[in-house]
Amino acid sequence: MEGLSPDPLRIGPLIERVERLGVTDARVLGAMARVNRGAFVDDPAFYPLAHSDAVVPMACGQVILRPVTTGHLIQAMALPDDGAARVLLVGFGSGYMTALIAELSGHVCALDRFAALIRLGEARLLRHGIPNVDLKHGDGLLGWPDKGPFDRIVLAGCVLQVPEALLEQLAPGGRLTAPMMSGEGGALMSLDADGRRSRHPFFPPIPGLVSGIARAL
Repeated sequence: MEGLSPDPLRIGPLIERVERLGVTDARVLGAMARVNRGAFVDDPAFYPLAHSDAVVPMACGQVILRPVTTGHLIQAMALPDDGAARVLLVGFGSGYMTALIAELSGHVCALDRFAALIRLGEARLLRHGIPNVDLKHGDGLLGWPDKGPFDRIVLAGCVLQVPEALLEQLAPGGRLTAPMMSGEGGALMSLDADGRRSRHPFFPPIPGLVSGIARAL
């Protein structure tokens, strides 16, 4: 099992590639340089993939997104410099993206529709000493009203449209970032609490989010 601190010889080339592909925010790159993606991989057979710009299979038939995809999502959030933002992450997955956001914000609330991923994640975050995270098994597309409002909300999977329930949980001045699919293709969109929208350069396709919770896993 790999530790949270990455091997400098492995992480350097990966960070250089992510930067070449458009992730230029120094804070995001810094977090990616400090957090070992391999620490969030359960099967040792997949450790080599953790140190490359590739998806990594994980439990419940899910995947860990490519580092460049994760980097673009976090960069588009435009997290405040003061590091105090409250963030809602829809799609906890392995916990890698959660750990990166936790490096750059005050508190992260993350949801996943798979209870097994939440159980694994709780143990992993405790093992690696990441304290500023709350996890919940639930329908992420409904958000987490009891923990809101949030300065930032980010979706770790594609949607056709952003649920109104999530927009209602944005704090004044907040921003929601989501990969969206439409008849014109895919785009990474940010929606501000005041109604402004911005479109970011697209990146490789990622799986869609599913409403509801998984009953079997």
